[in-house]
Amino acid sequence: MRSIFLFSILWITLISCDEKEVEQAIKPNIVFILADDLGYGEVGYQGQEKIKTPNIDALAASGKIFTNHYTAAPVCAPARCMLLTGKHGGHAYIRGNDEWRERGEVWDYAKAAEDPNLEGQRPLPADTQTLANLLQAAGYKTGIVGKWGLGAPLSEGIPTNLGFDYFYGYNCQRQAHNLYPPHLWENETKIKLNNEIVVPRTLLDSLADPNDQKSYARYEQEDYAPDLMHEKALDFIESNQDKPFFLYYASPLPHVPLQIPAKDRADYVKALGEEIPYDGSQGYFPNQNPRAAYAAMIAKLDQQIGEIKQKLDELGLAENTIIVITSDNGPTYTGGVDFNFFESSKPFTNGYGRTKGFVYEGGIRVPMLVNWPGKVEAGTSSDHISIFYDWLPTICELIGIPIPDDTDGESFMAAIYGKAQKPHEYIFWEYPEYGGQQAIRMGKWKAIRQNIIAENSLEIELYDLENDPQEQINLAATNPDLISKMEAIFKKEHSKSELERFHMPALGD
Repeated sequence: MRSIFLFSILWITLISCDEKEVEQAIKPNIVFILADDLGYGEVGYQGQEKIKTPNIDALAASGKIFTNHYTAAPVCAPARCMLLTGKHGGHAYIRGNDEWRERGEVWDYAKAAEDPNLEGQRPLPADTQTLANLLQAAGYKTGIVGKWGLGAPLSEGIPTNLGFDYFYGYNCQRQAHNLYPPHLWENETKIKLNNEIVVPRTLLDSLADPNDQKSYARYEQEDYAPDLMHEKALDFIESNQDKPFFLYYASPLPHVPLQIPAKDRADYVKALGEEIPYDGSQGYFPNQNPRAAYAAMIAKLDQQIGEIKQKLDELGLAENTIIVITSDNGPTYTGGVDFNFFESSKPFTNGYGRTKGFVYEGGIRVPMLVNWPGKVEAGTSSDHISIFYDWLPTICELIGIPIPDDTDGESFMAAIYGKAQKPHEYIFWEYPEYGGQQAIRMGKWKAIRQNIIAENSLEIELYDLENDPQEQINLAATNPDLISKMEAIFKKEHSKSELERFHMPALGD
């Protein structure tokens, strides 16, 4: 009788657990796919017609799209820092791209390729709390495959010092300016590749025919980094299938240079027809078929995402794996990319000053979807306003561990599950490059400061995103009370950076 009684109590306890407690009993795997410079309008489910992304579109159709998701910074390194630390640009350690120039000739690609003392970016301190070490402490195997950019190879800021059990890819975002690099890194080991050093901005020979594919042979070598990294991502999943894992797949695609193997671009060369070759004058490398190459790079990313999903299915892991797909910032304006042809930032404004590097919508609003069979309702979307620094508290809540007190983010787990979600009062950006910028989104309102450093300006622009998503009509003059509120938030959220490089004197630094 006693055993029957105890079993009854246990059964009542189990069935009285709410959905959240049951979900937390088995920790889900997490595959977080971060594309590089993928624009809001460059995927099919967002209306892209010239580039085919069937695998991403299928995951969107069987998952949830978030239409108001933002990166925390409009360029690589700070966006990745804020994603992993849960801090916004007014508090984060890395607030811009910092090449750690006091070391010497860090922008000399060939010298940095040979000397790890010149490679990589300024490091996060080793005691930095990251999403990875929180997950590691919770029993996860953690891996990053792709681009790091948060600490040079011989510094304290390498991935394996900051919560990752495994790393394979580019340590340095400058070395990532060649997709056929001379080396990659695996943990702390430099892996030589079967590629010669070809320095970015190497132009065609003066007598070369730009309409002859043979003229471009030096830019397409043997070991294509995105393919090598993809194999390591698949291996990481297979090797860790018996334990909860976190794979941060920070793909270098579709960041320029325009480099893609011939077999991968052939369909787009045919589909898009004859083009004017790109001569390399806007940086990176020349390309005979720049539109076809760029489309093929996004298609390659899509293919690899499909293979990740296939691997999860084959291993029986799909139902216990949450997949996130997003981008580190808006699309580029350089390197031969025809952003107008592809309408890369649609429905926002395209081009320099409005996309990558800037806090207008085209630079910071990014595609984002969440796929989790049986947990996230298929074919749904959310207009909840969320941002990169929300991911740390969201994933903490997802796996049932305490949310750190010092995060700037707020969990949006309820929105992922399709439940009532408390909105942010506001979200905040601070970016001390491209003239120095700050921004706030509060509901439909967007406040922007530009040229804080360049012109010592604290003038505020104000836009109604509901009626003016392209941010063309500045309403600051007719909304003085709202401008006063925005000024107070700008002051509240800014703290003086530990690094002089990120100081903005107009803010009191």
